[in-house]
Amino acid sequence: MENSVISGILIFLGYLVAPVGLIWGWAWWGVQPKLKTTASIFSLIGFSFATASAGLAVSSAVYAQIHGFRYYDPLLLKIFRWGLLLSLAGILFGIVGVWRKNSLRWYTPVCALGTLAFWIVAASGE
Repeated sequence: MENSVISGILIFLGYLVAPVGLIWGWAWWGVQPKLKTTASIFSLIGFSFATASAGLAVSSAVYAQIHGFRYYDPLLLKIFRWGLLLSLAGILFGIVGVWRKNSLRWYTPVCALGTLAFWIVAASGE
């Protein structure tokens, strides 16, 4: 029972919260005034890491449709590792950026957690 609840939360974060949050965050960042504070720069860096992680997920899914991956393919394992590291970097920068008000203040850690959840679900399916 509790495994299915945890799996459901991870799937919700990875497949719904992350993509919607990233799209909404970039749109929100585009219309908000840009603060030149340290916290806003850290939030933007973290959000960029989360976006790179999502971009890696999309590009690896496209690659998998064209070429396919073997079971425990070394390239796929490297992709999982890089996706996890990009998400963790986004979380760390996002936590630093939360302390001061800025346009990506809450988007960064939430989206980075969403991409981390995606990579956990994807790796557990391997």
